[in-house]
Amino acid sequence: MFIGVISDTHIPDRAPEIPQAVFDLFSEVDMILHAGDLTRIQVLEDLNQIAPTKCVQGNMDRAYGIKVPRREVINVEKIKIGLDHGEVYPRGDTQQLKYIAMEMDVDVLISGHTHWAFIEEIEDVILLNPGSPTVPRLSDPSVMLVTVEDGKIDAEIKKIGNPVCKALNFKKEVLR
Repeated sequence: MFIGVISDTHIPDRAPEIPQAVFDLFSEVDMILHAGDLTRIQVLEDLNQIAPTKCVQGNMDRAYGIKVPRREVINVEKIKIGLDHGEVYPRGDTQQLKYIAMEMDVDVLISGHTHWAFIEEIEDVILLNPGSPTVPRLSDPSVMLVTVEDGKIDAEIKKIGNPVCKALNFKKEVLR
């Protein structure tokens, strides 16, 4: 099973569209997993045109009224994969993510929320975060490709080039 993993697309609130590079990378996948913060249901519909897509709700999706599951467990070749936005504070606290994985009783937890990609193994849990293809934080825009075969998992972070996020206006009057 070849899986495309994406998160934190924020279309159109922070970026106008998903970069074409994502569609190119995902063109051969069997399934797509989106770890939340689509902010527009059209993103799910667009990804479904490439491959069957499962998506969970991110904190921003709630604000936009997008109704998708909060969590999902997907069984792929005897490996239980959990999909959860990963709203933990401080951001990216892998210990808290491990506890979410344990609560979901999964071997692998895919999360988002941080906007930076990582692959980490804590004890017997694999934590995956694809980053963000549109609004990365302190990193390059990215997604992830995951292969599950013969009970083994292989994950690879794929950088996709420059961010396409809208310019944010910032004004501050400096008093001297």
